[in-house]
Amino acid sequence: MIGVAAAFSASYREARVQFLEGAARAGLAIASLAHPLPGRDGEALALDTARDGPADAERLLIVTSACHGVEGHCGSGVQVFALHDAEWRDKARAAGVAVLYVHALNPYGFAWTRRVTHENVDLNRNFQDFAQALPANPAYAEVHGLMLPAEWPPTPANQAAVAGHVAQHGLAALQAAVSRGQHEFADGMFFGGRAPTWSNQAWRQVLRREAGRARRLAWIDVHTGLGPSGIGERIFAGRDDAVALARARAWWGAGVTSIYDGSSTSAFLTGMAFNAVYEECPQAEYTGMALEYGTVPFTEVIEALRGDHWLHQHPEAPPALAAQIRARLLAAFYIDTDAWKGQVISQARQAMFQAVDGLA
Repeated sequence: MIGVAAAFSASYREARVQFLEGAARAGLAIASLAHPLPGRDGEALALDTARDGPADAERLLIVTSACHGVEGHCGSGVQVFALHDAEWRDKARAAGVAVLYVHALNPYGFAWTRRVTHENVDLNRNFQDFAQALPANPAYAEVHGLMLPAEWPPTPANQAAVAGHVAQHGLAALQAAVSRGQHEFADGMFFGGRAPTWSNQAWRQVLRREAGRARRLAWIDVHTGLGPSGIGERIFAGRDDAVALARARAWWGAGVTSIYDGSSTSAFLTGMAFNAVYEECPQAEYTGMALEYGTVPFTEVIEALRGDHWLHQHPEAPPALAAQIRARLLAAFYIDTDAWKGQVISQARQAMFQAVDGLA
């Protein structure tokens, strides 16, 4: 067994070592897809998987981390703890459920303390049909210049303009405009891309390799950054399907929220990563959710993201300012306290047990 706090890592490099060592110690089948770029310290990056259970299992639970890179500090901790959790592993095995851990869907963002991929793309807005016209987001176009000013920290005039926009339209409208995703500004926030990213293609490859025989498939995707600190909102992750939503609520509780009925703290989104499950695993009955842990107030999350994207536009920024911006981003998506980590593990563990019961 591993202690709760010890399961979490301060860097991608440490997290990857912990994950691979935990999987090897458990005797699991490990596979890796190498990312083409190095990490900030020159370390190798990869999307790693570890499978606990037979390759031909008809019931499969997938647990993923770092869809949004910097959020991987949380998701990796969940995965590493699970690899050392004998009671959990016995539970899944006895139910005939194989478990696939996918470590770092977006390893670049994890290693570089960014939410986006190396293409500056929000991976969870990138699963579009790029042969068709991409969704428009005129509301983001109106605030792009406000969100990414010429100077950082923002001038008092810029901050006043942002406050004025919020006063006129409301904070929820700003959240929706910014976070919904957009395909117009490649250097902007929540950019969905104009082609599939490396991580998009790698996730699809994993699904084809690992889930092609599954008849019943569940997915828990660990995220951070929305909601009250330490509380894991269970957000339905699937198409607008009443039957699948009802199944998710039967498994994980009536409190499962949805972007389709307005019950989630998340805005309505398109291009989400669950689209790949339907497309690559059409044979499976699919039930999924995002487990979204709160960290700091949303206004602070947005300010941290504004700084990160400004820094991406200004690589010439002084090293001290760059370090300050990165530290603020990390603090917005990862609460480095034993109490928060304990909340994360207890809620994730419960959700995983419930998923196994549902699959079985």
